[in-house]
Amino acid sequence: MLFSSLLALSCAALAARACPDEEHGHDHTHEHSRRAFPSTQLTPPSRPLVWGDLNVLHTTDSHGWLLGHQKPSFPEPNYSGTLGDFSSFVAHMKELALEKDVDLLLVDSGDIHDGTGLTDGFPPGGVDAHDSNKFLMELPYDIMAIGNHELYVYANTLDMFTNFVPKLEGRYLSSNVNISVFDNQGNNVSVPVGDRYRKFKTRKGRSVTSLGVIFNFTFNDVNTTVQAVEDMVKETWFADAIKEEPDLFLLVGHMPVVETDNWPTVFNAIRAVHPTTPMMIFGGHTHIRDCVQYDGRSMALESGRYMETVGFMSMDFDQHSTTPKDITFNRRYLDTNLVTYEACYHTQSDNATFATVEGQQITGGLNELAERFNLGMLFGTAPRDFTIEQAPYPSNGSSLSLFVAAMEYALPLNSTRQGVPAIMITNSGSQRFDVYSGPFTRNEQLTAVPYMDLFLYVPDVPTGVARQVIAALNKPRHALESRAWDEAYARGEVDMIYRAWLEEMDEKSFGPERRAAQNATLGYVTQDSCPGVGDDTLHTPLPFFVVPDFIGSDAPADASDSDPIDLVFVDFIEDRVLEILNKLQKDKTYTTADVHQYSNLLSSEVLGVYAEKFWN
Repeated sequence: MLFSSLLALSCAALAARACPDEEHGHDHTHEHSRRAFPSTQLTPPSRPLVWGDLNVLHTTDSHGWLLGHQKPSFPEPNYSGTLGDFSSFVAHMKELALEKDVDLLLVDSGDIHDGTGLTDGFPPGGVDAHDSNKFLMELPYDIMAIGNHELYVYANTLDMFTNFVPKLEGRYLSSNVNISVFDNQGNNVSVPVGDRYRKFKTRKGRSVTSLGVIFNFTFNDVNTTVQAVEDMVKETWFADAIKEEPDLFLLVGHMPVVETDNWPTVFNAIRAVHPTTPMMIFGGHTHIRDCVQYDGRSMALESGRYMETVGFMSMDFDQHSTTPKDITFNRRYLDTNLVTYEACYHTQSDNATFATVEGQQITGGLNELAERFNLGMLFGTAPRDFTIEQAPYPSNGSSLSLFVAAMEYALPLNSTRQGVPAIMITNSGSQRFDVYSGPFTRNEQLTAVPYMDLFLYVPDVPTGVARQVIAALNKPRHALESRAWDEAYARGEVDMIYRAWLEEMDEKSFGPERRAAQNATLGYVTQDSCPGVGDDTLHTPLPFFVVPDFIGSDAPADASDSDPIDLVFVDFIEDRVLEILNKLQKDKTYTTADVHQYSNLLSSEVLGVYAEKFWN
């Protein structure tokens, strides 16, 4: 008890040191490159990591969050570490592995594109994540796997194939993904984006066979191919890859670890050949923290999103026992901040010695990239936090309400229909991240709403009909609902899964456990199916409010049902809107000929226009 108390005091002191003093820590300029440390102390990790014979650090779905979460409102400070800090952490962990004489590997499960200004803020003629990916190359990844966000745009896939994959020298895997390119003779050929698999030896001489698999994704761009997982495991190359038994199968891929998804297909195919070989599986895609054990000699881990979480897994080999038994695995979800990374439990460094030269260079290079992309350009100063799920919709604290207000103001300014009454509709999934109080810069704009959707409209719709469209869009589609969900998932949409996880977390946390944690900071409270507690740091769960799939503005209060009005909506729901309009009334049959472009503004630009007007 005394040791625990002293350790907690030591960590609290470290947390205080990790936050700079008033002179350095409270810079309110709008420069994105200025490192923003949290102004409040961070909760230290709860207990030491459990090391094993073989240990793995895992990242996934980073989506460009390489300069850390820089806002002071919780839970953001929990995730304030930069990629440079993570690089320093990995270096110290490698040193510890040497001291302990054990193996430590580093893996990533994909989706390194699309999400912040560092990836999406490139100038005209550039390619998404081309510049930011150079910094990921600096980390000693043993395995990286492809994600669906590497496949939406052919130029991004080609950039990966041409510039990223060769630098990884066989460590970037795309077991079931091909790209079409021209060979040296000018022939169009389909080849793997990365390697199908990798076989290697660890520092301790253990043999490892790795695959890099993506779920059954269907929305990839032309000239790319995603093979169904159930077909991949029937391929001759797959049989050849797994024929020889290694000491460990290390499976890394962009699909969730739940037993209803595609990982069990790969697992079962391997188990049919090697019933007892240890397996470590690292998934991703659904942005949640999760852990599953398919049997007693395997563990499957998913490690969140947006560089909020670093996963840790360890295992002990059973020294080739003649009667194989269950293997001891441990897993942990680490908050990505300096307090986690530094002395208390993990790297045993301190504030003065933690940052490595390489780590400092990575953070410095990312700051320079942010300046080159002009990510600090200020639109205005947000007066409060606006969140997607932590505030009810509609409300003053809802970012969905904020976006509706922004649409009403910004879209008519750039439209020939200015002055004509309108109802405007978008999907709540267009809001990718919260808007926090403080400077609202170009980076915040790209982070909050990165999608470049057009707004279309149908003119002269009777107001009484137009008023019913949002409700119809949000209405469950009964027999078609399951199919629609499957189609959305196959396109790569995961908001529904992430939100369901947050909702379950909030519901389960009411009661004694939640009351006992009231002094903890807001963050994830994970309940997975693996033994023990996975979260490294104690948190109180985020409040959660159910939000509709579609949101929008109201018609003018004095409009009668027969008054004509413009019905404005994002382009990708055009077919569905026309279908609904034709079901709601029979006076007119609406077709694509009735649909026109409403504004030159894209959805990713709307908040910036609003902020320039109302937040200055």
